[in-house]
Amino acid sequence: MIESDPHNRPLNTPGAKADAGKVRPALVLGGFARAVLAVSEVATYGASKYTEDGWRSVPRALARYRDAGDRHRLAGELEDTDPESGLLHLAHEAWNVLALLEITLARKEQSENDRRKGEWK
Repeated sequence: MIESDPHNRPLNTPGAKADAGKVRPALVLGGFARAVLAVSEVATYGASKYTEDGWRSVPRALARYRDAGDRHRLAGELEDTDPESGLLHLAHEAWNVLALLEITLARKEQSENDRRKGEWK
């Protein structure tokens, strides 16, 4: 992809910025600020209860985080907040989905890197 200015300014002119077509994280960080904060509270709670980033080392992580997310989804049908943490079940569910997504993407990336390494041999 050739980088370009979204206003078609030549890149060597004042005010030009080559960000046309690039991902816009502010749409999530700003647009979902309350939700991101709620999930961050769940992450902070988990880091205090367990260890910081220890979730990355959980055996059978995909199945276990799917189950945990489903438990919070079901519990959220009966009550808004988790009695142990005092945080929304929906935020716990979202954290578990993000953990699933992160682990899946990391494994995919590792698999692609391993495949590329094999091509160089």
